[in-house]
Amino acid sequence: MREAYGVVGAIIPWNAPGPMTVFNTAAPIAAGNTVVLKPAEDAPLTALYLARLAQEAGIPPGVFNVVTGYGGEAGAALPAHPGIRKMSFTGSPATGSAVMEACARNLIPLQLELGGKSPQIVLPDADLAKAVPAIVRSIVMNSGQVCAAGSRVLVHSSLHDRLVAELADAFRAVRVGLWDQPVDMGPLINARQEKRVLDYLAIGREEGAEVVVGGGKLTGAPYDDGYFVEPTLFDRVTPDMRIAQEEIFGPVLSVLTYEDEEEAVAIANGTRYGLTATVWTQDVGRAVRLARRIQAGQVAVNTLGDGGPAGAIGAPFGGYKHSGFGRSMGPDYLEDWTQVKCVVINSA
Repeated sequence: MREAYGVVGAIIPWNAPGPMTVFNTAAPIAAGNTVVLKPAEDAPLTALYLARLAQEAGIPPGVFNVVTGYGGEAGAALPAHPGIRKMSFTGSPATGSAVMEACARNLIPLQLELGGKSPQIVLPDADLAKAVPAIVRSIVMNSGQVCAAGSRVLVHSSLHDRLVAELADAFRAVRVGLWDQPVDMGPLINARQEKRVLDYLAIGREEGAEVVVGGGKLTGAPYDDGYFVEPTLFDRVTPDMRIAQEEIFGPVLSVLTYEDEEEAVAIANGTRYGLTATVWTQDVGRAVRLARRIQAGQVAVNTLGDGGPAGAIGAPFGGYKHSGFGRSMGPDYLEDWTQVKCVVINSA
């Protein structure tokens, strides 16, 4: 028999509060649990509105609960509470480790999704007319504040100059502005995140990477009233650079060059993360071979969708290595919010 855990908890980040609220409440409730959701202090309103809509739709009070507050107080209280029987956390590896420690003390299971440094491998036969717009969209969507952002482009040396030139043109064409305008990218969420991204831009320069487009803060109207950073394209990036290893969470794309498939795989797998990856090629057999070798929870070939590279409804989403463990969105996710009970009956 499959039975609900009872009361479960979820801590979600600020970058996609609507989808994160839905992912972390719909499946647990459908499985028979009640949920206590703690949204990020930077973006609590979406979760509160959705909880109110759920109540208006007929979900009884106490089934879908939202607790707002700071992570060190409201967030830490959830996995530490003896009444919580399972947790889900999406956020940084450092905070995820702290949540995991709290869950270990109470011996409760945990699902973690902790970000990524996703590679996009461009093979010599790639269709750049299809790849370039998708690569750019992947890193400017939500101003790069997406765990699955394809922040590293790995291109074969024979195609390097052409790809960088086309990416540069596409980056220059990115429209940046306010939410109610026909733009491709808006601001970062707050001053702290803006400083983080600008610091990484400085680090990239110091490490010897070449700024092809962007590289700074946007100024003037309407940018002075928000946290706007230029979409930035770095070239001549090497795998050991911090901008190639660490999650920036901003509109910053790094271009790395490889000579053969072995080197491409080594670079793709050469970070602590393993969330998503994309392969651009017209050789399906080679794509499948690479997909098997890449250490990532999702690998897409010649496509890139919102919320992850697969862009397929029902595709399981989650990571390898420091990107976490467990899967959401897929059909197995519903069963993950249940526990198995074996009942043996002797009817004699």
